[in-house]
Amino acid sequence: EMFSSRQITLLPLVTAQCLELSLAFTMNNPYRFLSHPSVFSGIAVRNIPIDNQALGNGVMYRHHSITASCRGSRSLTMSGFGFKSKKDTFKYTGSQRPGVLSPKRTVPDSIIKPDYWADSKPKAKAPVLPWTIPVNSPEEIAGIRAACKIAREILDLAGRSVRAGMSTDEIDRLVHEETIQRGAYPSPLNYFGFPKSVCTSINEIICHGIPSTTALLKDGDMINIDVTCYYKGFHGDCSEMFCIGEVDPAGRKLIETTYKAWQAAIAICKPGVAYSEIGGAIEDIVVKEGMTSSREFCGHGVGSVFHTNPQILHYRNRENHGVMAPGHVFTIEPMICEGTCQSVMWQDGWTAATKDGRRSAQFEHTFLVTDTGVEALTGKTDASPRQWWET
Repeated sequence: EMFSSRQITLLPLVTAQCLELSLAFTMNNPYRFLSHPSVFSGIAVRNIPIDNQALGNGVMYRHHSITASCRGSRSLTMSGFGFKSKKDTFKYTGSQRPGVLSPKRTVPDSIIKPDYWADSKPKAKAPVLPWTIPVNSPEEIAGIRAACKIAREILDLAGRSVRAGMSTDEIDRLVHEETIQRGAYPSPLNYFGFPKSVCTSINEIICHGIPSTTALLKDGDMINIDVTCYYKGFHGDCSEMFCIGEVDPAGRKLIETTYKAWQAAIAICKPGVAYSEIGGAIEDIVVKEGMTSSREFCGHGVGSVFHTNPQILHYRNRENHGVMAPGHVFTIEPMICEGTCQSVMWQDGWTAATKDGRRSAQFEHTFLVTDTGVEALTGKTDASPRQWWET
Protein backbone atom coordinates (compact mmCIF):
# COMPACT_ATOMS: atom_id res chain seq x y z
CA GLU A 1 0.00 0.00 0.00
CA MET A 2 1.01 3.57 -0.50
CA PHE A 3 -0.16 6.54 1.48
CA SER A 4 -2.14 8.73 -0.89
CA SER A 5 -0.56 11.78 0.71
CA ARG A 6 2.62 13.77 0.44
CA GLN A 7 5.76 12.61 2.21
CA ILE A 8 7.75 14.64 4.73
CA THR A 9 11.53 14.19 4.97
CA LEU A 10 13.29 13.24 8.19
CA LEU A 11 16.31 15.38 9.10
CA PRO A 12 18.36 14.00 12.03
CA LEU A 13 20.66 16.24 14.11
CA VAL A 14 23.42 14.45 16.03
CA THR A 15 25.60 15.89 18.83
CA ALA A 16 28.30 14.23 20.91
CA GLN A 17 25.95 13.64 23.85
CA CYS A 18 22.52 13.00 22.39
CA LEU A 19 20.47 12.61 19.26
CA GLU A 20 17.55 14.85 18.47
CA LEU A 21 15.18 14.32 15.59
CA SER A 22 13.09 17.34 14.71
CA LEU A 23 10.52 15.23 12.94
CA ALA A 24 10.40 11.47 12.73
CA PHE A 25 6.92 10.84 11.41
CA THR A 26 6.70 10.61 7.65
CA MET A 27 3.78 9.46 5.56
CA ASN A 28 5.60 6.70 3.72
CA ASN A 29 8.93 6.19 5.49
CA PRO A 30 8.00 6.35 9.12
CA TYR A 31 9.85 3.63 11.01
CA ARG A 32 11.83 5.84 13.40
CA PHE A 33 12.53 6.14 17.12
CA LEU A 34 10.31 9.22 17.54
CA SER A 35 6.85 10.00 16.32
CA HIS A 36 6.38 13.77 16.63
CA PRO A 37 8.20 16.73 18.24
CA SER A 38 5.09 17.66 20.24
CA VAL A 39 5.44 14.34 22.09
CA PHE A 40 9.19 13.71 22.27
CA SER A 41 11.91 16.18 23.19
CA GLY A 42 14.84 14.00 22.22
CA ILE A 43 16.60 10.67 22.61
CA ALA A 44 19.43 10.16 25.08
CA VAL A 45 21.82 7.57 23.74
CA ARG A 46 24.02 5.76 26.26
CA ASN A 47 26.83 3.25 25.82
CA ILE A 48 26.52 2.95 22.05
CA PRO A 49 28.51 4.60 19.27
CA ILE A 50 26.52 7.39 17.64
CA ASP A 51 26.02 6.52 14.00
CA ASN A 52 24.11 9.27 12.19
CA GLN A 53 23.17 7.10 9.21
CA ALA A 54 22.17 4.05 11.24
CA LEU A 55 20.15 5.93 13.84
CA GLY A 56 18.49 8.05 11.18
CA ASN A 57 17.33 4.85 9.51
CA GLY A 58 15.79 3.50 12.69
CA VAL A 59 18.20 0.58 13.13
CA MET A 60 17.62 -1.27 16.39
CA TYR A 61 20.71 -1.91 18.50
CA ARG A 62 20.88 -5.12 20.47
CA HIS A 63 22.11 -5.28 24.09
CA HIS A 64 22.00 -1.50 24.54
CA SER A 65 19.43 0.86 25.94
CA ILE A 66 17.96 3.92 24.27
CA THR A 67 15.64 6.18 26.24
CA ALA A 68 13.33 8.71 24.63
CA SER A 69 12.62 11.59 27.00
CA CYS A 70 9.13 12.95 26.47
CA ARG A 71 7.19 16.14 26.97
CA GLY A 72 4.79 14.99 29.65
CA SER A 73 4.94 11.77 31.60
CA ARG A 74 5.73 9.22 28.90
CA SER A 75 9.17 7.63 28.60
CA LEU A 76 9.96 4.81 26.21
CA THR A 77 12.91 2.49 26.68
CA MET A 78 14.24 0.25 23.95
CA SER A 79 16.30 -2.61 25.31
CA GLY A 80 17.25 -5.43 23.00
CA PHE A 81 14.63 -5.44 20.24
CA GLY A 82 11.30 -3.63 20.33
CA PHE A 83 9.97 -0.91 22.59
CA LYS A 84 8.75 -1.43 26.10
CA SER A 85 6.77 1.37 27.63
CA LYS A 86 7.12 2.59 31.20
CA LYS A 87 3.79 4.33 30.81
CA ASP A 88 2.09 3.79 27.49
CA THR A 89 -0.66 6.38 27.27
CA PHE A 90 -1.31 5.87 23.55
CA LYS A 91 -5.01 5.28 22.95
CA TYR A 92 -5.20 1.99 21.11
CA THR A 93 -8.54 1.44 19.46
CA GLY A 94 -8.85 -2.35 19.47
CA SER A 95 -7.28 -5.50 20.87
CA GLN A 96 -3.91 -5.34 19.11
CA ARG A 97 -0.77 -3.89 20.72
CA PRO A 98 2.86 -3.32 19.65
CA GLY A 99 5.06 -6.34 20.19
CA VAL A 100 8.69 -7.27 20.76
CA LEU A 101 10.72 -7.61 17.57
CA SER A 102 13.16 -10.38 16.84
CA PRO A 103 16.63 -9.52 15.46
CA LYS A 104 16.71 -8.21 11.91
CA ARG A 105 16.92 -11.07 9.44
CA THR A 106 19.79 -11.20 6.96
CA VAL A 107 19.90 -11.77 3.21
CA PRO A 108 22.77 -13.63 1.48
CA ASP A 109 25.18 -11.58 -0.63
CA SER A 110 24.35 -13.73 -3.64
CA ILE A 111 20.77 -12.44 -3.88
CA ILE A 112 20.03 -9.40 -6.05
CA LYS A 113 18.70 -6.64 -3.80
CA PRO A 114 16.62 -3.50 -4.36
CA ASP A 115 18.30 -0.11 -4.20
CA TYR A 116 17.09 0.61 -0.65
CA TRP A 117 18.24 -2.60 1.03
CA ALA A 118 21.27 -1.06 2.76
CA ASP A 119 20.26 2.51 3.62
CA SER A 120 16.43 2.21 3.53
CA LYS A 121 16.09 4.92 0.86
CA PRO A 122 14.65 4.01 -2.55
CA LYS A 123 16.57 5.72 -5.34
CA ALA A 124 14.18 5.04 -8.22
CA LYS A 125 11.24 7.44 -8.28
CA ALA A 126 7.77 7.44 -9.78
CA PRO A 127 7.07 9.87 -12.65
CA VAL A 128 6.13 13.32 -11.39
CA LEU A 129 2.86 13.57 -13.32
CA PRO A 130 0.29 11.10 -11.92
CA TRP A 131 -1.08 10.25 -15.36
CA THR A 132 2.37 9.27 -16.65
CA ILE A 133 2.47 5.49 -16.29
CA PRO A 134 5.33 3.12 -17.15
CA VAL A 135 4.65 0.82 -20.11
CA ASN A 136 6.56 -2.40 -19.55
CA SER A 137 8.37 -4.19 -22.37
CA PRO A 138 7.88 -7.94 -22.96
CA GLU A 139 11.19 -8.56 -21.17
CA GLU A 140 10.11 -6.46 -18.18
CA ILE A 141 6.75 -8.20 -18.06
CA ALA A 142 8.52 -11.57 -17.98
CA GLY A 143 10.62 -10.35 -15.04
CA ILE A 144 7.57 -9.08 -13.13
CA ARG A 145 5.74 -12.33 -13.86
CA ALA A 146 8.59 -14.35 -12.32
CA ALA A 147 8.58 -12.18 -9.18
CA CYS A 148 4.79 -12.50 -8.91
CA LYS A 149 4.97 -16.29 -9.18
CA ILE A 150 7.33 -16.38 -6.20
CA ALA A 151 5.15 -13.96 -4.20
CA ARG A 152 2.13 -16.18 -4.81
CA GLU A 153 3.99 -19.28 -3.65
CA ILE A 154 5.15 -17.53 -0.47
CA LEU A 155 1.69 -16.14 0.31
CA ASP A 156 0.18 -19.61 -0.07
CA LEU A 157 2.78 -21.12 2.27
CA ALA A 158 2.17 -18.41 4.86
CA GLY A 159 -1.59 -18.80 4.62
CA ARG A 160 -1.46 -22.54 5.09
CA SER A 161 0.75 -22.13 8.16
CA VAL A 162 -1.45 -19.86 10.29
CA ARG A 163 -2.95 -21.32 13.46
CA ALA A 164 -4.02 -20.27 16.92
CA GLY A 165 -1.03 -19.69 19.21
CA MET A 166 1.33 -18.83 16.34
CA SER A 167 3.24 -15.55 16.57
CA THR A 168 3.35 -13.18 13.64
CA ASP A 169 7.15 -13.36 13.92
CA GLU A 170 6.87 -17.03 12.93
CA ILE A 171 5.03 -15.92 9.78
CA ASP A 172 7.82 -13.43 9.11
CA ARG A 173 10.48 -16.09 9.56
CA LEU A 174 8.71 -18.45 7.17
CA VAL A 175 8.21 -15.72 4.54
CA HIS A 176 11.82 -14.58 4.84
CA GLU A 177 13.36 -18.04 4.63
CA GLU A 178 11.17 -19.25 1.78
CA THR A 179 11.80 -16.05 -0.17
CA ILE A 180 15.56 -16.41 0.24
CA GLN A 181 15.37 -20.08 -0.71
CA ARG A 182 13.90 -19.02 -4.07
CA GLY A 183 16.69 -16.54 -4.71
CA ALA A 184 14.50 -13.50 -4.05
CA TYR A 185 14.58 -10.58 -1.60
CA PRO A 186 11.60 -9.82 0.71
CA SER A 187 10.69 -6.35 -0.59
CA PRO A 188 9.36 -4.83 2.68
CA LEU A 189 12.65 -5.45 4.52
CA ASN A 190 14.24 -2.05 5.23
CA TYR A 191 11.96 -0.28 2.74
CA PHE A 192 11.98 3.18 4.31
CA GLY A 193 13.22 1.34 7.38
CA PHE A 194 10.43 -1.22 7.73
CA PRO A 195 12.00 -3.79 10.08
CA LYS A 196 10.47 -7.04 8.83
CA SER A 197 9.97 -9.10 5.66
CA VAL A 198 6.16 -9.21 5.54
CA CYS A 199 3.17 -7.20 6.82
CA THR A 200 0.78 -9.00 9.17
CA SER A 201 -2.40 -7.05 9.96
CA ILE A 202 -4.83 -8.56 12.47
CA ASN A 203 -8.47 -7.56 13.05
CA GLU A 204 -8.60 -3.74 13.42
CA ILE A 205 -5.20 -3.21 11.77
CA ILE A 206 -5.86 -1.80 8.30
CA CYS A 207 -2.35 -2.38 6.95
CA HIS A 208 1.41 -2.43 7.64
CA GLY A 209 1.24 -4.49 10.82
CA ILE A 210 4.76 -5.32 12.01
CA PRO A 211 5.37 -9.00 12.90
CA SER A 212 6.51 -9.58 16.47
CA THR A 213 7.30 -12.40 18.85
CA THR A 214 4.51 -11.39 21.23
CA ALA A 215 1.62 -10.93 18.76
CA LEU A 216 -0.09 -14.33 19.01
CA LEU A 217 -2.96 -15.41 16.78
CA LYS A 218 -6.15 -16.39 18.59
CA ASP A 219 -9.17 -18.40 17.58
CA GLY A 220 -11.60 -16.04 15.84
CA ASP A 221 -8.90 -13.64 14.58
CA MET A 222 -8.72 -12.61 10.95
CA ILE A 223 -5.35 -11.67 9.46
CA ASN A 224 -4.14 -10.10 6.25
CA ILE A 225 -0.73 -11.32 5.10
CA ASP A 226 0.91 -8.99 2.57
CA VAL A 227 3.83 -10.49 0.63
CA THR A 228 6.08 -8.71 -1.85
CA CYS A 229 9.14 -10.34 -3.42
CA TYR A 230 11.96 -8.73 -5.38
CA TYR A 231 13.43 -11.12 -7.91
CA LYS A 232 16.17 -10.25 -10.41
CA GLY A 233 15.19 -6.59 -10.57
CA PHE A 234 11.39 -6.76 -10.26
CA HIS A 235 8.75 -6.75 -7.50
CA GLY A 236 5.61 -8.90 -7.25
CA ASP A 237 2.97 -7.89 -4.68
CA CYS A 238 -0.09 -9.70 -3.25
CA SER A 239 -2.08 -10.17 -0.06
CA GLU A 240 -5.01 -12.19 1.25
CA MET A 241 -7.21 -12.69 4.30
CA PHE A 242 -6.95 -15.80 6.45
CA CYS A 243 -9.22 -16.91 9.29
CA ILE A 244 -7.92 -18.37 12.54
CA GLY A 245 -10.36 -21.02 13.65
CA GLU A 246 -13.99 -19.93 13.55
CA VAL A 247 -14.50 -16.25 12.69
CA ASP A 248 -17.89 -14.78 13.65
CA PRO A 249 -20.54 -14.11 10.96
CA ALA A 250 -19.88 -10.35 10.88
CA GLY A 251 -16.18 -10.94 10.25
CA ARG A 252 -16.93 -13.46 7.52
CA LYS A 253 -19.33 -11.01 5.91
CA LEU A 254 -16.61 -8.32 5.94
CA ILE A 255 -14.10 -10.64 4.27
CA GLU A 256 -16.55 -11.81 1.63
CA THR A 257 -17.79 -8.27 0.89
CA THR A 258 -14.19 -7.09 0.50
CA TYR A 259 -13.55 -9.90 -1.98
CA LYS A 260 -16.70 -9.12 -3.95
CA ALA A 261 -15.82 -5.42 -4.17
CA TRP A 262 -12.30 -6.31 -5.26
CA GLN A 263 -13.63 -8.61 -7.97
CA ALA A 264 -16.08 -5.94 -9.15
CA ALA A 265 -13.17 -3.53 -9.58
CA ILE A 266 -11.14 -6.11 -11.48
CA ALA A 267 -14.06 -6.78 -13.82
CA ILE A 268 -14.10 -3.22 -15.23
CA CYS A 269 -10.38 -3.15 -16.05
CA LYS A 270 -9.34 -3.05 -19.70
CA PRO A 271 -7.51 -0.67 -22.05
CA GLY A 272 -9.13 2.77 -22.23
CA VAL A 273 -10.69 2.68 -18.76
CA ALA A 274 -9.69 5.51 -16.41
CA TYR A 275 -7.99 4.35 -13.22
CA SER A 276 -10.32 6.64 -11.30
CA GLU A 277 -13.25 4.32 -12.11
CA ILE A 278 -11.89 1.55 -9.88
CA GLY A 279 -12.93 3.28 -6.66
CA GLY A 280 -16.54 3.69 -7.71
CA ALA A 281 -16.86 -0.01 -8.56
CA ILE A 282 -15.61 -0.85 -5.06
CA GLU A 283 -17.90 1.55 -3.23
CA ASP A 284 -20.92 0.37 -5.19
CA ILE A 285 -20.53 -2.91 -3.30
CA VAL A 286 -19.34 -1.89 0.16
CA VAL A 287 -21.48 1.17 0.87
CA LYS A 288 -24.76 -0.70 0.55
CA GLU A 289 -23.44 -3.17 3.14
CA GLY A 290 -22.79 -0.33 5.58
CA MET A 291 -19.02 -0.62 5.20
CA THR A 292 -16.36 1.88 4.15
CA SER A 293 -13.25 1.88 1.95
CA SER A 294 -10.02 3.37 3.28
CA ARG A 295 -9.12 6.74 1.77
CA GLU A 296 -5.67 6.95 3.32
CA PHE A 297 -4.01 4.06 1.49
CA CYS A 298 -4.04 3.15 -2.17
CA GLY A 299 -2.95 0.67 -4.79
CA HIS A 300 0.01 1.46 -7.00
CA GLY A 301 2.07 0.68 -10.03
CA VAL A 302 4.73 -1.95 -9.45
CA GLY A 303 7.61 -3.50 -11.38
CA SER A 304 11.24 -2.47 -11.22
CA VAL A 305 10.06 0.11 -8.67
CA PHE A 306 8.14 -1.03 -5.58
CA HIS A 307 5.63 1.85 -5.65
CA THR A 308 5.12 3.91 -8.80
CA ASN A 309 2.29 5.25 -10.98
CA PRO A 310 -0.61 4.75 -11.32
CA GLN A 311 -2.07 5.53 -7.91
CA ILE A 312 -5.21 3.44 -7.36
CA LEU A 313 -7.81 5.07 -5.10
CA HIS A 314 -10.31 2.59 -3.69
CA TYR A 315 -13.14 5.08 -3.25
CA ARG A 316 -15.24 7.08 -5.70
CA ASN A 317 -13.14 9.88 -7.16
CA ARG A 318 -12.50 12.00 -10.25
CA GLU A 319 -8.72 12.23 -9.99
CA ASN A 320 -6.73 12.13 -13.21
CA HIS A 321 -4.46 9.15 -12.58
CA GLY A 322 -4.32 8.10 -16.19
CA VAL A 323 -6.00 5.57 -18.45
CA MET A 324 -5.30 1.84 -18.65
CA ALA A 325 -3.14 0.67 -21.56
CA PRO A 326 -1.44 -2.63 -22.46
CA GLY A 327 1.84 -3.04 -20.58
CA HIS A 328 0.71 -1.24 -17.42
CA VAL A 329 1.25 -3.19 -14.18
CA PHE A 330 -0.48 -2.17 -10.96
CA THR A 331 -2.18 -3.44 -7.80
CA ILE A 332 -5.78 -3.24 -6.66
CA GLU A 333 -5.91 -3.73 -2.90
CA PRO A 334 -9.01 -2.26 -1.22
CA MET A 335 -8.96 -2.03 2.57
CA ILE A 336 -12.59 -2.31 3.64
CA CYS A 337 -13.69 -1.43 7.18
CA GLU A 338 -16.69 -2.58 9.24
CA GLY A 339 -17.17 0.93 10.58
CA THR A 340 -15.28 4.13 9.94
CA CYS A 341 -12.49 4.18 7.37
CA GLN A 342 -10.57 6.74 9.43
CA SER A 343 -7.35 5.42 10.88
CA VAL A 344 -5.06 5.94 13.85
CA MET A 345 -1.32 5.62 13.30
CA TRP A 346 0.57 3.81 16.02
CA GLN A 347 3.77 5.26 17.43
CA ASP A 348 5.86 2.89 15.32
CA GLY A 349 4.82 5.07 12.38
CA TRP A 350 3.71 2.08 10.30
CA THR A 351 0.78 0.30 11.91
CA ALA A 352 -2.56 1.81 10.88
CA ALA A 353 -5.59 0.83 12.97
CA THR A 354 -9.23 1.73 12.45
CA LYS A 355 -10.22 4.73 14.56
CA ASP A 356 -13.22 2.92 16.02
CA GLY A 357 -11.38 -0.35 16.65
CA ARG A 358 -13.62 -2.34 14.33
CA ARG A 359 -12.14 -4.77 11.83
CA SER A 360 -10.71 -4.28 8.36
CA ALA A 361 -10.10 -6.68 5.47
CA GLN A 362 -8.04 -6.58 2.26
CA PHE A 363 -7.21 -8.57 -0.87
CA GLU A 364 -4.50 -7.72 -3.41
CA HIS A 365 -3.14 -8.89 -6.74
CA THR A 366 -0.58 -7.48 -9.14
CA PHE A 367 -2.31 -7.00 -12.52
CA LEU A 368 -1.03 -6.68 -16.09
CA VAL A 369 -3.18 -4.77 -18.58
CA THR A 370 -3.51 -6.88 -21.74
CA ASP A 371 -5.13 -6.06 -25.09
CA THR A 372 -8.53 -7.19 -23.84
CA GLY A 373 -8.54 -6.87 -20.05
CA VAL A 374 -6.20 -7.62 -17.16
CA GLU A 375 -4.25 -10.68 -16.05
CA ALA A 376 -3.69 -11.37 -12.35
CA LEU A 377 0.04 -12.07 -12.26
CA THR A 378 -0.28 -13.15 -8.61
CA GLY A 379 -3.42 -15.19 -9.28
CA LYS A 380 -4.08 -18.40 -7.38
CA THR A 381 -2.79 -21.73 -8.61
CA ASP A 382 -4.54 -25.10 -8.31
CA ALA A 383 -2.57 -25.65 -5.09
CA SER A 384 -3.50 -22.31 -3.45
CA PRO A 385 -5.65 -22.26 -0.29
CA ARG A 386 -9.29 -21.43 -0.98
CA GLN A 387 -11.77 -19.22 0.84
CA TRP A 388 -14.98 -20.89 2.06
CA TRP A 389 -16.98 -19.54 -0.90
CA GLU A 390 -14.40 -20.84 -3.39
CA THR A 391 -14.59 -24.50 -2.35
